[in-house]
Amino acid sequence: MSERDLMDQEEIHSKVLRAGRRTYFFDVRSTKAGDYYLTITESKKFTHDDGSFHYKKHKIYLYKEDFDAFKENVEEMMDFIINEKGEEVISERHQKDFKKEESETSILDEETTTGSFTDVNFEDI
Repeated sequence: MSERDLMDQEEIHSKVLRAGRRTYFFDVRSTKAGDYYLTITESKKFTHDDGSFHYKKHKIYLYKEDFDAFKENVEEMMDFIINEKGEEVISERHQKDFKKEESETSILDEETTTGSFTDVNFEDI
């Protein structure tokens, strides 16, 4: 691989957001043409019974031509959630007396057993 190809792979600017078992990586990278784009990676750590662990990672590549629409959609969705449910976190992890509704439980169980085509194992970054 040439020195130029290695430079294209390098991160220009990075920021990490740790959120419980999840970590979000925001990385500015360079295209072969020298323009910049953003990658957003979600990494979640899973620990096995024997103490070993692995990470599941999901990555989004975001290019400048999509920034405005992406930002508008994210802001709209976040505003909708806050307006509908407020800022208080409602989950079984955060509230010991939280009870799932039967319909939610069956949907979650189905998603867990069927898996997702985006579940990919990678080594830790």
